[in-house]
Amino acid sequence: MTTTAASAASRLGTPTKPSVIAGLLATDGYKHSHRQVYPQGTNTILINWTNRSGKLLPGASHAVHFGLQAFLQNYLIEMWAPFFAATEDEVADEFERVLLSYFGPNNIGSDHVRALHRLGYLPLHVKGLPEGTLAPFGVPTVLVENTHPEFFWLPNYIETALSASIWHPSTTATVATIYRELLEGWAEKTGGDLDAIDFQAHDFSMRGQTSLESAAASGAGHLLSFLGTDSMPSLDFIDRYYPGDNGWVGASVPATEHSVMCIRGEQGEFDTFNAILDAFPTGIVSAVADGYDFFGVLTEILPQLKGRILARDGKLVIRPDSGDPVDIMTGTYIVDDSNCADYEAKKAAGALTPEELGAIEILGDLFGWELNDKNYKRLNQHIGLIYGDSITLDRAQRTFERLAAKGWESTSVVLGIGSFTYQYLTRDNLGSAVKATWADVDGQSVDIQKDPKTGAGKKSAKGRLAVIRDETGELELLQQATPEDEARSLIQTVWLDGEFINPVSFADVRANLKGARADRAARADHRTESA
Repeated sequence: MTTTAASAASRLGTPTKPSVIAGLLATDGYKHSHRQVYPQGTNTILINWTNRSGKLLPGASHAVHFGLQAFLQNYLIEMWAPFFAATEDEVADEFERVLLSYFGPNNIGSDHVRALHRLGYLPLHVKGLPEGTLAPFGVPTVLVENTHPEFFWLPNYIETALSASIWHPSTTATVATIYRELLEGWAEKTGGDLDAIDFQAHDFSMRGQTSLESAAASGAGHLLSFLGTDSMPSLDFIDRYYPGDNGWVGASVPATEHSVMCIRGEQGEFDTFNAILDAFPTGIVSAVADGYDFFGVLTEILPQLKGRILARDGKLVIRPDSGDPVDIMTGTYIVDDSNCADYEAKKAAGALTPEELGAIEILGDLFGWELNDKNYKRLNQHIGLIYGDSITLDRAQRTFERLAAKGWESTSVVLGIGSFTYQYLTRDNLGSAVKATWADVDGQSVDIQKDPKTGAGKKSAKGRLAVIRDETGELELLQQATPEDEARSLIQTVWLDGEFINPVSFADVRANLKGARADRAARADHRTESA
């Protein structure tokens, strides 16, 4: 082992000091070369973050603004703290060492790094819409500009970290809102329990996320619309970055996995179910049931436990975890107006297989059901059904369609929303991007705009920006805004020269989102009435 390798190995397993230039390195490498090529006399640059389109997220018309406060705390404060705590020579020497290795001999230098260190804070003015806002595509949600002319290079320098930090929680929050509205619509149609919707979409995505950090941020976006989650790092994320009187943030229930269900083998499944009921005599407990023969569990094991389950003070939730979710839950016999009577006749005659019936029908026949106020069936409260593998918005929609066709309320099932939904995303799902729109050069106002002939839809905003409400109450972007426009803009200061201005709690963000959804629904109702 070389001396260098031995030295590195000796550090493994022990806590390491954070890099004094971590904040400077949290950017695209090419950003380091921009400072010298801006025009001489550049004093200020304004950038904006905008979700531009939902072309890769069908059903979306607005994006949820979420994640900015976490970015400000994590990046602008925590990541830069070692930089300002170290000496000027320490940060400059380390910066030069890294850039020499990265670029080779160059004229980037470290004088600007020394100047920033001497200043003692990040001279930035960050404005944002209230987090939880539903912003139409094309309306910016974040504005950043420098407050000291010597550091005009900073706004675009932090673009990469800003983008990498907020696109995912914002996109997840947007997807979760679409799920929420889908679930609410079907519950209202079929008489489902509206209170149950808080837990009807459960975050199962953590293990499929790219890191613990991405799981935490994405999971917080889910929790803006729901309470059910197994992504526990999200609880710490919320406590750290959105502290306050947040009430009930998230929850789950005791549940098994396949190691528990299969350790006794297929012949021991009955004993395993008994052990689960012994360990949790009350409350909700969930058991995965497809270790061997899922429909065999429904038709052979559960009938033997029926009396015990019905006498229990709580609910046993059965979880299939393989196969097509729609077919497994609702059956392969698809019911519509043309064959409803035929289906009921075949079911009464016992002529349908368990696979044709689906889990919901089997559980209903075994444990019983009652009709709700809209004459849809509601499962006995002692038994439940959850599916948590490869759920998508399309599969959720088809599940509720088939449930309704067979006479079941939509809240008869719970959906585990996994990484196929929450990690199988990119910054392009909402067309999210940062662009510069304005600069001060030698005291002259310069409007900046990107308008490529080869890139339809990539035309950026121009000039100073403001966001107001139009005559319908919808958010509207004002380009080349006047000082009066900016004064009345809904984008307001959230961070200035190293300090938060009016930080928000997670409860605040939830309330903002709930209000924004209500406002959007009211506008839609008004348009319908007007039409």
